[in-house]
Parts: sequence; C-alpha cells; structure tokens
Amino acid sequence: MIIALVTGGNAGIGEAVARQLARQPDHHVILTSRNLAAGESVAATIVAEGHSASCVQLDLTSDASISDVVQHIQEVYGKLDILINNAAIHLDDRSDLSIRETFRKTFDTNVFGTAVLTDSLLDLLRRSAAPRVVFVSSSLGSHTLSNDKNWRHYHVVKKTYKSSKAALNMLVLHYSRALQDCNGLVNAACPGPVKTKMSGYAEGGVTTEVGARRTVELALLDANGPTATFSDNDGPVPW
Repeated sequence: MIIALVTGGNAGIGEAVARQLARQPDHHVILTSRNLAAGESVAATIVAEGHSASCVQLDLTSDASISDVVQHIQEVYGKLDILINNAAIHLDDRSDLSIRETFRKTFDTNVFGTAVLTDSLLDLLRRSAAPRVVFVSSSLGSHTLSNDKNWRHYHVVKKTYKSSKAALNMLVLHYSRALQDCNGLVNAACPGPVKTKMSGYAEGGVTTEVGARRTVELALLDANGPTATFSDNDGPVPW
C-alpha cells in the first residue's frame, strides 16, 4: 500500500489532490485538517466512493500537533511514500494585522510549520522505496517573474504571501538534496489561478480538479522523473 499525506486536505486544492491520489490503485490517503470534523467528512466521502482515506488533525503552528501526526504515521503505517505540502494561509488583505503580525503568522504556517513537518517525516520517507514530496507553491513566489514588467501578475502586491512562497521554493531545493540518497524526488508545483476560498474564487481561475493536476503528476513520478523543479500544468516555472 502506498501511503500519502496531504496537508490542508479538507478543502480546495488539497481536497482535490487527496481525491485524485485516492483513486490510484493501492493508495491510502491521509488528509490533514485543522478542523478535524471537516477533514473526517472529506475522508468519509472518499471511502464511500470505494477508495482508502483517513484524516488526522494538524496545526502547522504547533510542534506538538506535528509530532502527533508523525507518531500516528509511524505507529499505524511505519512509512510514508508521498508527502504533499499543501496547507497555507494568505493574510495580506487583513487590515487588522500589523505588517509584523502578517509576516509572522504567514511564515509560521507556510514556511516554518511546513519545514518542521517535512523534517520530522524524513525518516519515514526514507523507509519508502520511492519517496515523493511535492510543495504546492505559486508563480507569485518566482523572483524571475516578479521582476518581469510584462508578466500579467507583475502588479500584484501580496508581499507577505509572495515572500512565503519564495521561501518555500528554497525548501524544495534543500529537501531534494536531503532525499537524493534514497531515490527521493522533491518538486514544487504551481496550481495557477484556482477558484478557491483563499483566492476569493478568482475570476478566470480553473477548477480545483485542474489546479491539482500537476501536484498529483509530481506525486506519482516514476524513477526517471525530475527532482528540484518548479512547474505548473503548462511546464516549467522560473525560480
């Protein structure tokens, strides 16, 4: 059985990724949610469709919560084959937060918590014959595109969210090296503009099913697949 963990799997892109991975033969998907009831509801619908799924509560800002998830996977499954680092928050539009608070809260989830979780799961990933890790990033975190005045999103400010995704991209390069000795492939995926609550159901955005496509493809790479890359449904995204 292939064991996959999808953070933030109770809604949006994370839910779509969880559902698509669960449809793969011999795959069990563990989806995480801060709201356990919401996550369990999604897992139950996946099981009702004839697939294998479960849910665990996870708060990426809590080391104790992260430790509980790692211990659960250790005790129940003894390994982890696929890690999808999807959970993230976007607070740039919050007028009630100072700049420091916005950065602190955003990085605590999007970067610090994601790094702590990934680090904590390295031993379990190394027990897999073919570990795969996908960080759900964004082209908004691309230094190259953000400096291109002709890019369609050049005038998007969102400095906190963009900075967190740029930092996340560096984690991709770090963990690709950390797992290279055990056939691990670690990549970043950009879903593109997707109609989700976080994006305000962006006009012109794609469905979550389409937005999840590249993440799932990278999670299912064979031994000849790439590592340390950044891409979307249309191909490579510049760092």
